[in-house]
Amino acid sequence: MSTILITGGSGFIGSHLIDHLIRDNHQIISLDNHITGRPSNLDHLKDNPNLKTIHHDITEPIDIEEKIDYIFHMASPASPIDYIQIPKETLLTGSIGTKNMLDLAQKHSARLLLASTSEIYGDPLEHPQKETYFGNVNTTGPRSCYDEAKRFAEALTMAYHRTHNTNVVIARIFNTYGPRMRPNDGRVVPNFIIQSLKNESITINGDGTQTRSFCYIDDQIDGLTKLMFSNIQGEAVNLGNPEETTISAVSEKIKTMTNSTSTTTYNDMPENDPIRRLPDITKAKNLLDWKPKTDIETGLSATIEHFKNNMQQTETTDQ
Repeated sequence: MSTILITGGSGFIGSHLIDHLIRDNHQIISLDNHITGRPSNLDHLKDNPNLKTIHHDITEPIDIEEKIDYIFHMASPASPIDYIQIPKETLLTGSIGTKNMLDLAQKHSARLLLASTSEIYGDPLEHPQKETYFGNVNTTGPRSCYDEAKRFAEALTMAYHRTHNTNVVIARIFNTYGPRMRPNDGRVVPNFIIQSLKNESITINGDGTQTRSFCYIDDQIDGLTKLMFSNIQGEAVNLGNPEETTISAVSEKIKTMTNSTSTTTYNDMPENDPIRRLPDITKAKNLLDWKPKTDIETGLSATIEHFKNNMQQTETTDQ
């Protein structure tokens, strides 16, 4: 049994990661200050002896008494709404928070996986995006707090690896969706599902022809754990779905699956919003024998059901 520290453990991806690792009988320590993570995401594990939760802001140093074997550094605000509301916190989590976790990894001789993002590629001029692509990022734009936080985090992680021989690996996570996303997350899938279930107008930024790749949470967790427990060190690996789809196609699919009468409203495209986003996952296939297995219909069905149930529970509680 390994002891694994997870920052952002109450978040969307972090909580699913904890579920997976608990099932594999690991001892888990979750750090989260709940600025975007939700404690309720771990309610089903509150009596599990293999989980310890600590309310903590990782921009402040912390000492863990248990011997840590692995650190999944998942903590970070990660939605467009967050970029506007808490840009400073986003930048400090990626910079000071990452330094604190790297120092902790050094102290415990632990292996650290940095959860980076496709956003480090910015509005890409290369398509699909390989790990060798340096990106096209506006360093002073409204998205820069997240883009630059993650780019700095990658640079700092590699500096520790080169200077201190810290055992690190970087996961560049592309669009991931599934149950436990925040309803007001601001990202495409929860926005479209909530609007469709309420028969409200679906809001699309731009003309809907921009593309994304959507990776279901179970596949993402499989990729993250395979990467962490691999022999890869000091490298970045893309983890995402190599199937490209337009935003309009996703909205229509969700409308159909929810039997929605929603109409569609088109807004202006946000500044620096990527036109095309698609991972080249050749490296993950070759080194990890990993690729997504969940088709979008299956993944959306489970996600829609989650939001349906949560809406019903909220309505019942409010009565």
